[in-house]
Amino acid sequence: MIRKKTFLSLLLTGALAGSCKDNPKTQQQNISEPISFTKEAEGYLTKATGDTIQHLQLEIADDDYQRETGLMYRETLEQDQGMLFIFEKEEPRGFYMKNTNIPLDLVFLDSENKIVSISKNAQPRSLETITSDVPAQYVLEVNAGLADQWNLMVGDSLILNRN
Repeated sequence: MIRKKTFLSLLLTGALAGSCKDNPKTQQQNISEPISFTKEAEGYLTKATGDTIQHLQLEIADDDYQRETGLMYRETLEQDQGMLFIFEKEEPRGFYMKNTNIPLDLVFLDSENKIVSISKNAQPRSLETITSDVPAQYVLEVNAGLADQWNLMVGDSLILNRN
């Protein structure tokens, strides 16, 4: 009888321990199909003079889930595509590249859609925080190298046309 109770106690303890045990491996989302780009807006990057720098097709991230997910798990982004993160107000912004597979340039914009800071060549899958130099309300992510190629500068603007 004691052996039976001991056995049942050990079995119950093992079952409880196994069901409560945390998996030491980091969980990563299993994406079976590529995530495709969904155009939700058009944007025009412009110089202070009004000259158009670049026309862009944009995906919009304007809620908590979309802002947290961003371009994670994407394998490609075309040269005329980007993601625009929209926040309620201007604040210092910080981003990281967890689960983001492509290098990006981050363009921080104020409430008037003027570029206030640019962070170039954010490295894929990095957990290093990328911050705006000053408060920003919008953040545009494009392929790394495009900020230089387009000669983007603080003071340039984004004109946004949402679908």
